[in-house]
Amino acid sequence: MQELRKFVVPEVVFGQDASRLCERYAVNFGSERPLIVTDPGVIATGLVDSVASRLRAAGLSPEIFPGVSPNPRIAQVEEGRDLYDRRDCDVIVAIGGGSPMDCAKAIGILAVNGGDVTRFEGVDNVTVPGPPLICVPTTSGTAADISQFAIISDPSRKLKFAVISKTAVPDVALVDPLATFTMDPYLTACTGIDALVHALEALVSTAGSPMTDLHALEAIRVISLNLARAVREPDNDEAREGMSYGSMQAGMAFSNASLGAVHAMAHSLGGLLDLPHGECNALLLRAVIRENYPFAREKYDRAARAAGIPVPPGTDGGGAALADWVARLLEEAGIRGGLASRGVSPDRIPDLARNACADPCAVTNPRPLDAAVIESLYERSL
Repeated sequence: MQELRKFVVPEVVFGQDASRLCERYAVNFGSERPLIVTDPGVIATGLVDSVASRLRAAGLSPEIFPGVSPNPRIAQVEEGRDLYDRRDCDVIVAIGGGSPMDCAKAIGILAVNGGDVTRFEGVDNVTVPGPPLICVPTTSGTAADISQFAIISDPSRKLKFAVISKTAVPDVALVDPLATFTMDPYLTACTGIDALVHALEALVSTAGSPMTDLHALEAIRVISLNLARAVREPDNDEAREGMSYGSMQAGMAFSNASLGAVHAMAHSLGGLLDLPHGECNALLLRAVIRENYPFAREKYDRAARAAGIPVPPGTDGGGAALADWVARLLEEAGIRGGLASRGVSPDRIPDLARNACADPCAVTNPRPLDAAVIESLYERSL
């Protein structure tokens, strides 16, 4: 018999022009003054203006909060909450990658519950759900539009912390592959690897289940077919759609199975050194696969086969084959070098490992983790 597992996802609309349904959902939620949370890069694409214009045409008065940076900070959450309160907003629309969507989740939590966002750090610490949240993702990787995670940076502690709660699951995810065409090849690569890591870590997570395995394996299959092609051919409709679909499937998996060492370590890197999240995941993945493999052989072998990598039954070659495949994929995607080339020095590793050990994602890693193991993984990723 399977242990009890919950499975939570938002309402999802997937496909071309899904983003054009934003005003319909805002009206259905009874909105009069929605708050759009986004960043300057997304504004430059014209998508925010397009969504705001349709909201106005529907009789609504949208406000725009554009002040989200990569690795969104506590101060930005508070600024967004202040604007939400000051303008009497009632629904939140997040347009962008993981940073605007995570910031939007935290803004909603503060708008209803009050206090400091650090009060909600950890698992199931949000008492009251925030206002309705509509997400329009513009990248194919973070799946923040699907998940119950919000990752926020705390500069004072030099770390990123997770707010994990079913109340952080958006109400609606409008997954429109057309919204991802503005990504440059390197961002496509980094966010695509993030989606792949979501699927792999969910598959081997100690909190996984047959339902999350199903979504994780489908994500691995689809991402393996489309990531390199989306990087090489950024205007390829099929590749973009495949990556949006793969990211969505990975989100359904990891939101309900949680993650592992790669994300715990990447959160620590992003918090201490403000490095891009997807890039951190990419540089850590191979070392973690090799370390974890003896503790989750069957799952990693299934992942390899889903990616089209032959693994003969009864062998121990799945971990090496999968790590080698990741190395080739990173090379093809243009993600080269290691952590040292991004400014990570050996003397930083003890602090990085300490923060990674405290991350909730470390709990569900198949190989039990302590500071020594994590320090070794950082060293091998330099």
